[in-house]
Amino acid sequence: MTITLTAFARSPDRGRGLARDMPVRWALEEVGQPYEVRLLSFTAMKEPAHRRLHPFGQIPTFEQGDLALFESGAIVFHIADRHVGLLPQDSNARARAISWMSAALSTVEPPVLERESARLTEQGTSWYAERLPMLESRIRLRLNDLAGHLGDAEWLDGEFSAGDLMMVTVLRRLGGSNLLNEFPNLAAYVARGEARPAFQRAFADQLAVFTGGLQQDPPHASRE
Repeated sequence: MTITLTAFARSPDRGRGLARDMPVRWALEEVGQPYEVRLLSFTAMKEPAHRRLHPFGQIPTFEQGDLALFESGAIVFHIADRHVGLLPQDSNARARAISWMSAALSTVEPPVLERESARLTEQGTSWYAERLPMLESRIRLRLNDLAGHLGDAEWLDGEFSAGDLMMVTVLRRLGGSNLLNEFPNLAAYVARGEARPAFQRAFADQLAVFTGGLQQDPPHASRE
């Protein structure tokens, strides 16, 4: 049965591979599963047809047969659980990989997203200059702990897993800052993830959507 994902027809990430369909694309590439993508405008995302798949009117969604899922973490887990390549066969190692998936989304990502949101919505306010260092301090605490665990290892727990896929996805959101470079082993870790052929294929597919959209826009059009 064909797998169908939904993704932005015009992504606000400007081709950087940060949209939420990226980890799902990456996971499918890692396990060698073909898929189709249905591109949605921001208007279509809020229409009843899409809200039946995603109650919050966001992307991505995953459809295969009579199964419809939303939320990238849940979709990646579903893919990893049903196909060889992203979760270890050993039950204890498998449980640890799932723990790292949760850590990426529940422990590391929240302060990263809070900083991202502040940069987008609070610049120019009287409190922004004081708030930003506090937000970045919270991120550094998480990165310091993560760097300490990773040490000189290639991946978080033995072989590459869905835990690494989700963690690299989260850490890539810091690419526009110097925060990641303060932890050389984490910067190298992200680079290893980005060098994986499956990541490269997923990134190229998502980038093609963005560059195709640019070609269709008139020169003066806003892409915000």
